[in-house]
Amino acid sequence: MKADIHPDYHYVVFNDLASGEKFITRSTVTSQKTIEWEDGNTYPVVDVEISSASHPFYTGKQRIMDSAGRVEKFKNRYAKFGKKA
Repeated sequence: MKADIHPDYHYVVFNDLASGEKFITRSTVTSQKTIEWEDGNTYPVVDVEISSASHPFYTGKQRIMDSAGRVEKFKNRYAKFGKKA
């Protein structure tokens, strides 16, 4: 690899907000928040809304994530669609 052209690749803890699961991996992402990991070292922590620990494809559990009421708005808007008056 050429020197001084690659981003800093370091250990980062990802925190899944949906399941509470935390995992450590290497990444180029940065964060101001830090956490002390099980090994006693401090690492930057990045909060993610969904990961393989909570995604229905990986868990096999269907879960509806509708925090803004989008499904209800859609149903109300198109409830009369296709009905003859």
